Amino acid sequence: MILFFDTEFTDFLDIELISIGLVSEDGHHTFYAERSDYRAVACSEFVRQAVVPLLGKWPDRIFTREALSRELYSWLASLHGRILLACDSAHDRDLLLDSLEGELPKNVLAKPLSLANYHADPVFSAAESKYFQDNGVTRHHALHDALGLRAGWLGQRG
Repeated sequence: MILFFDTEFTDFLDIELISIGLVSEDGHHTFYAERSDYRAVACSEFVRQAVVPLLGKWPDRIFTREALSRELYSWLASLHGRILLACDSAHDRDLLLDSLEGELPKNVLAKPLSLANYHADPVFSAAESKYFQDNGVTRHHALHDALGLRAGWLGQRG
Protein backbone atom coordinates (compact mmCIF):
# COMPACT_ATOMS: atom_id res chain seq x y z
CA MET A 1 0.00 0.00 0.00
CA ILE A 2 1.25 3.47 -0.84
CA LEU A 3 0.50 6.26 1.63
CA PHE A 4 0.91 9.78 0.30
CA PHE A 5 1.68 12.32 2.98
CA ASP A 6 2.44 15.96 3.53
CA THR A 7 3.31 18.14 6.49
CA GLU A 8 3.05 21.79 7.37
CA PHE A 9 5.71 23.27 9.58
CA THR A 10 6.81 26.50 11.23
CA ASP A 11 9.80 27.57 9.13
CA PHE A 12 12.61 26.04 7.10
CA LEU A 13 15.26 27.20 9.59
CA ASP A 14 13.39 26.68 12.87
CA ILE A 15 11.41 23.66 11.73
CA GLU A 16 8.66 22.20 13.88
CA LEU A 17 5.66 20.13 12.80
CA ILE A 18 2.30 21.92 12.73
CA SER A 19 0.15 19.36 10.90
CA ILE A 20 0.34 16.11 8.96
CA GLY A 21 -1.97 14.42 6.46
CA LEU A 22 -1.80 10.95 4.93
CA VAL A 23 -3.98 9.16 2.39
CA SER A 24 -3.73 5.71 0.84
CA GLU A 25 -3.50 5.20 -2.90
CA ASP A 26 -6.98 3.63 -2.93
CA GLY A 27 -8.39 6.53 -0.90
CA HIS A 28 -9.84 4.26 1.79
CA HIS A 29 -7.45 5.30 4.56
CA THR A 30 -6.86 8.88 5.68
CA PHE A 31 -5.18 10.43 8.67
CA TYR A 32 -5.00 14.07 9.65
CA ALA A 33 -3.65 15.70 12.79
CA GLU A 34 -2.61 19.13 13.98
CA ARG A 35 -0.33 20.02 16.85
CA SER A 36 -1.78 22.14 19.64
CA ASP A 37 1.65 22.86 21.10
CA TYR A 38 3.76 24.01 18.14
CA ARG A 39 5.59 27.27 18.76
CA ALA A 40 3.60 29.94 16.95
CA VAL A 41 6.46 32.39 17.46
CA ALA A 42 8.65 30.15 15.25
CA CYS A 43 6.27 30.48 12.27
CA SER A 44 7.49 32.34 9.23
CA GLU A 45 5.33 35.13 7.87
CA PHE A 46 4.32 32.87 4.98
CA VAL A 47 3.12 30.17 7.40
CA ARG A 48 1.17 32.76 9.43
CA GLN A 49 -0.61 33.91 6.27
CA ALA A 50 -1.02 30.67 4.26
CA VAL A 51 -1.09 27.78 6.75
CA VAL A 52 -2.40 29.00 10.11
CA PRO A 53 -5.77 30.23 8.72
CA LEU A 54 -6.44 26.68 7.43
CA LEU A 55 -6.02 25.09 10.87
CA GLY A 56 -8.63 24.27 13.49
CA LYS A 57 -11.40 23.03 11.20
CA TRP A 58 -11.43 19.60 12.92
CA PRO A 59 -11.05 20.20 16.70
CA ASP A 60 -11.04 16.45 17.38
CA ARG A 61 -7.85 16.13 15.27
CA ILE A 62 -5.75 18.52 17.39
CA PHE A 63 -3.15 16.87 19.62
CA THR A 64 -0.10 17.59 21.72
CA ARG A 65 3.18 16.39 20.24
CA GLU A 66 3.13 13.24 22.38
CA ALA A 67 -0.52 12.42 21.67
CA LEU A 68 -0.03 12.95 17.93
CA SER A 69 2.93 10.58 18.01
CA ARG A 70 0.85 7.85 19.69
CA GLU A 71 -2.15 8.43 17.41
CA LEU A 72 -0.08 8.34 14.20
CA TYR A 73 1.91 5.28 15.27
CA SER A 74 -1.27 3.38 16.19
CA TRP A 75 -2.97 4.33 12.93
CA LEU A 76 -0.01 3.24 10.80
CA ALA A 77 0.42 0.00 12.75
CA SER A 78 -3.27 -0.82 12.29
CA LEU A 79 -3.00 -0.86 8.48
CA HIS A 80 -2.59 -4.24 6.82
CA GLY A 81 0.26 -5.17 4.52
CA ARG A 82 3.53 -3.41 3.76
CA ILE A 83 3.34 0.37 3.58
CA LEU A 84 5.40 2.54 1.27
CA LEU A 85 5.32 6.18 2.27
CA ALA A 86 5.45 8.79 -0.51
CA CYS A 87 6.15 12.51 -0.19
CA ASP A 88 7.61 15.34 -2.21
CA SER A 89 10.03 16.80 0.35
CA ALA A 90 12.81 15.56 2.59
CA HIS A 91 11.39 17.92 5.24
CA ASP A 92 8.13 15.96 5.19
CA ARG A 93 10.00 12.68 5.58
CA ASP A 94 12.09 14.01 8.45
CA LEU A 95 9.09 15.53 10.24
CA LEU A 96 7.09 12.30 9.95
CA LEU A 97 9.99 10.31 11.37
CA ASP A 98 10.48 12.89 14.11
CA SER A 99 6.78 12.82 14.97
CA LEU A 100 7.11 9.05 15.45
CA GLU A 101 10.16 9.64 17.65
CA GLY A 102 12.30 7.79 15.11
CA GLU A 103 10.36 4.53 15.37
CA LEU A 104 8.40 3.30 12.37
CA PRO A 105 5.84 0.53 12.85
CA LYS A 106 7.07 -2.81 11.50
CA ASN A 107 4.67 -2.69 8.54
CA VAL A 108 6.14 0.62 7.24
CA LEU A 109 9.10 0.47 4.88
CA ALA A 110 12.01 2.61 6.07
CA LYS A 111 12.77 4.37 2.79
CA PRO A 112 9.94 6.52 1.41
CA LEU A 113 9.24 7.09 -2.26
CA SER A 114 10.36 10.59 -3.25
CA LEU A 115 7.88 12.47 -5.41
CA ALA A 116 10.07 15.60 -5.54
CA ASN A 117 10.67 15.37 -9.29
CA TYR A 118 7.12 14.35 -10.17
CA HIS A 119 5.90 17.96 -10.15
CA ALA A 120 7.92 18.51 -13.34
CA ASP A 121 5.71 15.98 -15.14
CA PRO A 122 2.88 17.96 -16.79
CA VAL A 123 0.38 15.08 -16.37
CA PHE A 124 1.13 14.74 -12.65
CA SER A 125 1.04 18.50 -12.14
CA ALA A 126 -2.25 18.91 -14.04
CA ALA A 127 -3.95 16.10 -12.12
CA GLU A 128 -2.71 17.53 -8.83
CA SER A 129 -3.96 21.02 -9.72
CA LYS A 130 -7.29 19.58 -10.83
CA TYR A 131 -7.78 18.09 -7.36
CA PHE A 132 -7.52 21.55 -5.78
CA GLN A 133 -9.79 23.17 -8.39
CA ASP A 134 -12.46 20.44 -8.29
CA ASN A 135 -12.60 20.43 -4.49
CA GLY A 136 -12.39 24.19 -3.96
CA VAL A 137 -9.48 23.88 -1.56
CA THR A 138 -6.11 25.58 -1.41
CA ARG A 139 -2.61 24.26 -1.02
CA HIS A 140 -0.72 24.35 2.27
CA HIS A 141 -3.15 22.20 4.20
CA ALA A 142 -1.38 18.92 4.95
CA LEU A 143 -4.31 16.62 4.17
CA HIS A 144 -5.30 18.42 0.98
CA ASP A 145 -1.68 18.47 -0.17
CA ALA A 146 -1.46 14.71 0.45
CA LEU A 147 -4.70 14.22 -1.50
CA GLY A 148 -3.22 16.38 -4.27
CA LEU A 149 -0.13 14.16 -4.44
CA ARG A 150 -2.40 11.13 -4.65
CA ALA A 151 -4.38 12.75 -7.48
CA GLY A 152 -1.17 13.55 -9.37
CA TRP A 153 0.04 9.96 -8.94
CA LEU A 154 -3.25 8.49 -10.13
CA GLY A 155 -3.46 10.95 -13.02
CA GLN A 156 -0.01 9.97 -14.17
CA ARG A 157 -1.01 6.33 -14.21
CA GLY A 158 -4.04 7.00 -16.37
